Amino acid sequence: MVHWLGLLPLAVVFLLLQAMICVSVAKAETLKVGSKRFTESYLLGEIIAGTARHTGAVDVEHHPGMGNSAILFSALKSGAIDLYPDYSGTVALELLGLKQVPTLPELQRLLAAHSLATGVPLGFDNAYALAMSAKKADRSGFALISDLRSTRDLRAGLSPEFLNRRDGWPALRRAYGLEGLQVRSLEHGLAYGALAREQVDLIDVYTTDPQITRQGLKLLRDDRQVFPAYEALLVYRIDLPQRHPQAWAAIQGLEGRIDAETMRGLNAAVELDGRSFADVAGQWLKGGAQVAEERQTLLAVLLGPDLARLTGQHLLLVCSSLMLSILVGIPLGVWSQRMPRAGRLILPLTGILQTVPSLALLAFLIAALGQIGALPAVLALFVYALLPIVRSTEAALAGVGQPMLDAGRALGLDAWQRLRLIEMPLALPGVLSGIKTAVVINVGTATIAAFIGAGGYGERIVAGLAVNDRNLMLAGAIPAAVLALLFELLFRSLDRYIWRGRDAVRTFR
Repeated sequence: MVHWLGLLPLAVVFLLLQAMICVSVAKAETLKVGSKRFTESYLLGEIIAGTARHTGAVDVEHHPGMGNSAILFSALKSGAIDLYPDYSGTVALELLGLKQVPTLPELQRLLAAHSLATGVPLGFDNAYALAMSAKKADRSGFALISDLRSTRDLRAGLSPEFLNRRDGWPALRRAYGLEGLQVRSLEHGLAYGALAREQVDLIDVYTTDPQITRQGLKLLRDDRQVFPAYEALLVYRIDLPQRHPQAWAAIQGLEGRIDAETMRGLNAAVELDGRSFADVAGQWLKGGAQVAEERQTLLAVLLGPDLARLTGQHLLLVCSSLMLSILVGIPLGVWSQRMPRAGRLILPLTGILQTVPSLALLAFLIAALGQIGALPAVLALFVYALLPIVRSTEAALAGVGQPMLDAGRALGLDAWQRLRLIEMPLALPGVLSGIKTAVVINVGTATIAAFIGAGGYGERIVAGLAVNDRNLMLAGAIPAAVLALLFELLFRSLDRYIWRGRDAVRTFR
């Protein structure tokens, strides 16, 4: 019979997962606002959430930087969020697969098939454009996108989303015949810095980006009108006005209140003046002017008031997913060693799971579970931690010497007793090595949880990427590295105790 203490890890994981589910159910009536992972979307998400929150009629959660349009659209359809800011061109061409942007009533009709709606145009357009240094453009005679066809040495740094969107680079390349450009993928938040350092010559921009003016960039005119209209608006669940009537009435009051100049000013306050998203949005909601503030030092950001909250969230994600992967991974490793035929299936399968892109896995889990937050993040981390635990368990058991097994048989121990009293104690150092690898993987990979509103240190990293703020990115990366080091020290201590137990087992000889 298994000692009752062996069931404690299972009970811990069960309670943690149950708590996550209960929290999700308890907050079912909370108004959940999502946003993408770039400055303007962060700001609009904060403005929407702040507007609803000021009514006092509903609890409001803002889940910032959740990823690209596809992830947010999936979260919206599943009910994981209630609304998010987007653009008419993105909704029509990228999400609904249309060939052109229809009228707003037609867009409403098409979204109704998904139990969604769109509306509350905010008052500005934010279209895509191609930009380059004004000096280089004038020197080379570039004024139109069609002028780029004559060159073969321009280096283009284009954002991953722009490279893959139907209304982005694929459409532009076909319309203008831009096969000669040297194209590389570059995160939007880093592109302006790369352009300033002359590491690239051409980038994709949003027309409300404040760096366009600050860096003296020239926008190449879309002379073939490939880019559609990108009117800023809200996409929301069709039942939102009925579920939260007061909050919705307040949100509708945002219609037409943000023009392009205002949006550029809000973006500049974050990206150029170093202010936080919440501060800038809150100041605008109060009707005050945006005041430039001195950027915080790395130490100030690192030890910011959110450190305790983010640490707790990160530990919850890492520990619960690790415990779950131990409970599943060790039995799978034992099974693989005991039955080589099963091992030939289990080991490659866990290896394949390790290669699934994190954002794709998160998008699938959001759709399957119907929620965002900690639960899908924990399950994703559990999948990524399986491989090292399964492999190390199988290899460690295979390395137990035949003399030890023979000694166990001589003592009259059956197969289960030999596994419990001899093989597992001797294999523990190897098993622990796999667990140690898994926890390091989880500490780093847990930063992806920020994309679906589960918090953790990734919240700082994603926000830092959005505004190219090195201090903010480091303030997320450094605590994660320290946490990994602390886990390393913990496992070293466990190693010492396990080796003592291993020596005791060897007295069987």
